Amino acid sequence: MSGLKLFHTTNSGVTEVAPRLAEVEADVQSLIEAHMETMLGVRFLASEYVIDCVDGGRIDSLGLDENGAPVIVEYKRGTDAGVINQGLFYMAWLMSHKDAFRSLVRDRLGVRVASQVLWSAPRLICVAGDFTCYDAHAVREHRRSIDLVRYRFFGTDLIGLETAASVTGHATVPRAARRRASAVPSARRRDGAMTELAAAVDEVLLGLGDGVTRVQRKTYCAYQRLRNFACVCPPQKAKLLVYLKADPKGVDIVSGFTRDVTGLGHHGTGDLEVQLRTKRDLERAQDLFRLSYAAA
Repeated sequence: MSGLKLFHTTNSGVTEVAPRLAEVEADVQSLIEAHMETMLGVRFLASEYVIDCVDGGRIDSLGLDENGAPVIVEYKRGTDAGVINQGLFYMAWLMSHKDAFRSLVRDRLGVRVASQVLWSAPRLICVAGDFTCYDAHAVREHRRSIDLVRYRFFGTDLIGLETAASVTGHATVPRAARRRASAVPSARRRDGAMTELAAAVDEVLLGLGDGVTRVQRKTYCAYQRLRNFACVCPPQKAKLLVYLKADPKGVDIVSGFTRDVTGLGHHGTGDLEVQLRTKRDLERAQDLFRLSYAAA
């Protein structure tokens, strides 16, 4: 991790834990695949997935993120200028072979999940020992959602992940969906105050740090780093509901403002519900937003 130093504390002082790269690429891949949902917020589907095309190839890992978007994960032990182009090649194959991916999701996660794949926001996650400044520039020139993630092992039992660059792709909205949207009165016409509050929440969440991306689903809008840290539901008549990844047990629950929804069904992800009715509520919620951002 660039610039990060890790120290082990003892009664006699501190000892620096030196960072290191993996012995082989497979060490990184096998560890992340075994814990992909915890580490990347992605449900693991397949490893070394063989693609059917003239040039052939194997996708290192395939998964589905918290919002139902397809995810390709490619790994490199060190720095490799070809990892982004390789991933984009696999992404092009994936987008032209949607039935194959749906079949994989159906086999692993069931028919309902397969029917809700979010094809407008496919993602490529590149995990490598390091990236160059040219890599960070290159991802900004593509129309896909790409995350560059730097890893380091520390000692024998620690691994660190750091987002080196993150870019949101240009989501495509089906023509039929655009027609449906144009036929429905806008939220602004229904309730201007709540729409204004939603816009203010959007500005705050996007401004929490570099690499925050927004993913629009039918029933919520997700804000993510590698993983979702906030999900905002469409404005209701008198309030706006935001679900956060902050641990409800670590915050004060205030009636009418916050609620522990652990185990309760709701749209989006996160166990802490925040109810916003005014700009003052938004000011009160900002510490919780930052706590959730840090947890993601």
